[in-house]
Amino acid sequence: MLAFAARIAGDRARTRIVIDFDRKPSVTVHYMSNPDRIVLDLPAAVFGFDAADLSARGLFKDIRYGSMDAESARIVLTAERPARLVTSEVQPNADGKGFRLVLDAEMVSEAAFRALADGKDWVQPAAAQLGRGDRIMTGSAASDHKYIIAIDAGHGGIDAGATAITSKVPEKDITLSFARKLAERLSREDGIEAFLVRDKDQFLSLSERVVIARQHHADLLISLHADTLRQAGIRGATVYTISDTASDHMAADLAERENLSDAVAGVKADAEPAEVSDILLDLTRRETLAFSVALAKSVVSSLEGQVTLINNPHRFAGFRVLQAHDVPSILLELGFLSNKDDEKLLLDDTWRAHVADLLTDAIKRYRAPMLANGG
Repeated sequence: MLAFAARIAGDRARTRIVIDFDRKPSVTVHYMSNPDRIVLDLPAAVFGFDAADLSARGLFKDIRYGSMDAESARIVLTAERPARLVTSEVQPNADGKGFRLVLDAEMVSEAAFRALADGKDWVQPAAAQLGRGDRIMTGSAASDHKYIIAIDAGHGGIDAGATAITSKVPEKDITLSFARKLAERLSREDGIEAFLVRDKDQFLSLSERVVIARQHHADLLISLHADTLRQAGIRGATVYTISDTASDHMAADLAERENLSDAVAGVKADAEPAEVSDILLDLTRRETLAFSVALAKSVVSSLEGQVTLINNPHRFAGFRVLQAHDVPSILLELGFLSNKDDEKLLLDDTWRAHVADLLTDAIKRYRAPMLANGG
């Protein structure tokens, strides 16, 4: 068996590896500690691709491969941080020539990796397993399922975000304060459980935020921000959903700035190989986007007449923090720290509590049809 090509892409939250073989390989996965490694055993193989094509990056600090004996070969992925494979799948190549092994790894906690290395809580990953997207599309969740909402306080740590024009309070503090208020309010509702993606002043990459939401089996992701604009007179809340094409220049500029958050901490964004994009089903993406838009409309409806909204308050652009293919997501700009009136409200605990109530009502209205259908 010949491995004739390889590709790797990703970051410290998610990394994908694709290896092309001339014949269909069988693969067995093991986890080993000290150091943390993901080990893949497969039949005897010749690795004929350039070593640079599979150079370590993202979650992995070292990648080795080669023959074990006349009948077997091994790939050893030494992790930069604890990680697991969420996909280990062999797919036929589109041109009919050979097969490709697709490995999709994501970060996990140290405790979770120890459990994997000890042989506990491990199920061989496979694309055929039902994921979050399958449950979203079918509405087949059990009636006693807790509706889980990820509250993502924008920025954090070295990435302070914007700065309030008068008080000089950084955006990262304002978003975290509001996130705590919103999570507490939502968790008072029967059947709803809200958690903070970032619960302290720490840096999380955009990809890490998405992975954390999915690992907590979030049904919704709400990312909170309070940006600044050059025009101090513009104020009000805005709700954003993801789109390849921005709704306007303002949305495009905001998405570009927010997507640069990783660069502040020196995190390099890396694209995934095009040939593994079919793992994230287009149907799931479309279904999730429809839910995201429905949530955005519910939020706008709830806020309208109660708090100041910007003109055309539902906008869209290519926000990387909203990229989860199976978790409906919105980005909520609470207001603009470049406007003194918005700044005053954003720092007011009574206003925060009022907006948290309005958002809770919006989420309950958005969820009502699902409850009626038994989801």
